[in-house]
Amino acid sequence: MTRKLRRVLDRIADARERHRERHRPSGFGFALGDRLRYLERETWDRLAAPASFFLRRPFLETVEEAGPEDVSPRYALVFAGREPVAAVVAQVVTVSADRLLPAEGAPSADRGRSLARGARRLGAGVRARVLVCGNLFSWGFHAAAFAPGADPKALWPAIAEALYRIRRAERLSGQTDLVLVKDVTSAEAAHVEPLRRFSYRPLETEPNMVLGIDPAWRGHEDYLASLDAKYRKAARKVVTEVEAAGGLVEKVSDLDPLAERLHALYLEVQANNALRIATLPARFFPALARAAGGDFRCTVVRRGEEILGFVTTVRDGDTAVGYHVGFDRSAAKEMPLYLRLLHAVVADAIELRCARLSLGRTALEPKARLGARPVPMHVWVRHRVPAMNLLVRGLLGAIPHAEAPDRAPFRRG
Repeated sequence: MTRKLRRVLDRIADARERHRERHRPSGFGFALGDRLRYLERETWDRLAAPASFFLRRPFLETVEEAGPEDVSPRYALVFAGREPVAAVVAQVVTVSADRLLPAEGAPSADRGRSLARGARRLGAGVRARVLVCGNLFSWGFHAAAFAPGADPKALWPAIAEALYRIRRAERLSGQTDLVLVKDVTSAEAAHVEPLRRFSYRPLETEPNMVLGIDPAWRGHEDYLASLDAKYRKAARKVVTEVEAAGGLVEKVSDLDPLAERLHALYLEVQANNALRIATLPARFFPALARAAGGDFRCTVVRRGEEILGFVTTVRDGDTAVGYHVGFDRSAAKEMPLYLRLLHAVVADAIELRCARLSLGRTALEPKARLGARPVPMHVWVRHRVPAMNLLVRGLLGAIPHAEAPDRAPFRRG
């Protein structure tokens, strides 16, 4: 037998084994729920407590009660015998493929313009129900929480089965075409490798920009002092230009009377985002402030009585998350609103005594100038029809994503 024929036969045997594995129970037990309150409260909270804020009850129930109506939550608890070993968060959403691409004329559309234009035409008529393992309203790995001492790699076949069970149950509401595991970082990369046996494949997205917070910093001035002369001068200019244009920066705690204005500003930014899968309603912002309590900050820029911009920060363990931002694009032509709001988040992270500031995957250049560094992220994707996987990966691969620029704003030595 030739070596080439042996390789072909090995690939066929491997494909058959993967097919059998996909259709063979993992040996774990499952409890599925369309709402978090349908699952045993103590069990979920015990698994989620050591994990991210974005996997815990206050945030998840806020998304359920105050999030968009076209996003449906799904949850799973995984058991080894009687012992709970994992909690899984998922959401079902219907999207058209063209909403995964930047709108014509958006700045991000300049990257790979002809490829994006062709993919946009192809995708305009394609609508799919997508099962997202993770959360559409956060970034980073918020797909699952594991019991202390559990081996995540050994549990991913169980998570794949949980997603399969959720997808099969969705047939009563409509076929779920695509399953996506969201925002896998290098910390989880080795653990999720078993998903390859279930025909999932990784696709790179734009990175999360993360700024390390020096424990010696006690305020924004300390951060500025750590920058080299050029970057420090530019940062101070941002502050003075906003002040000179009449902008007043202040913290707000009661978001209820401001909800509609904050939402309008959020929509101005959302309209330019390349990924426009789901949009939060106005009621979400005050609901989030109540859910996060003392771990929440909201900063606004006012001119007179008018709010021109806002940004929110959430403390997630020892990480500060620069969460939602919105600003008046007309006013931004007069003053550097966005950059001033970024500096407000840096100040929040220092005040909250966090070790790092997570700034998300957009606007890579200004975040790099703050000193943030890229943390690569991937989504793992699988179509329910194996033959469609290559087409889907090609279409999603056409979504343009930028590489983070290399900046070194801090003083050396």
